[in-house]
Amino acid sequence: MFKITAFNGSARRDGNTAILLKTALLELEKSGFSTELVQLAGKPLRGCSACGGCFRNKDKKCVLPDDGLNGYLEKMSGSAGILIGSPTYFADVSSETKALIDRAGYVSLANGGLLRRKAGAAVVAVRRGGAVHAFDTINHFFTISQMIIPGSNYWNMGVGRDIGEVETDKEGLATMKTLGENMAWLLSKLHA
Repeated sequence: MFKITAFNGSARRDGNTAILLKTALLELEKSGFSTELVQLAGKPLRGCSACGGCFRNKDKKCVLPDDGLNGYLEKMSGSAGILIGSPTYFADVSSETKALIDRAGYVSLANGGLLRRKAGAAVVAVRRGGAVHAFDTINHFFTISQMIIPGSNYWNMGVGRDIGEVETDKEGLATMKTLGENMAWLLSKLHA
């Protein structure tokens, strides 16, 4: 059984970003995949210091004092698919999400492409505008990591401000459902 790990980069546990991720994960579970949702809230990640330690050591770890990133890297390495979700902050991802993708990306590159050929999908919660830029930021991480991105029937975003409000965005929820179905289909073809 293949595992899919979703990372919720919101400062709110179980908020709109988590609801969207859980909607996609449910479709993956229906297709027989094992799933896990990792919440970054309350576990602040620092940004990359560009020290180059991961390139010197090549041990699949970040050399900064461990703030949880090395565990997240293990989860990514052990997953066939990775979902990364973020709320939209000033037309981009949250600082937690940015720290995750910067540091995980550097360690992956330093170790010959740890994430190469895994499936990766971005999920974005938005109040009004800026979601496409946040969506692109996460997808840039996937493409430089040589990952394969499944699509959906719209950009992977849901609209809502207050916690739970995204549940009234029927189109956003349908997009997450289709994303989960498409990721399941892609993974079944990649691992046939």
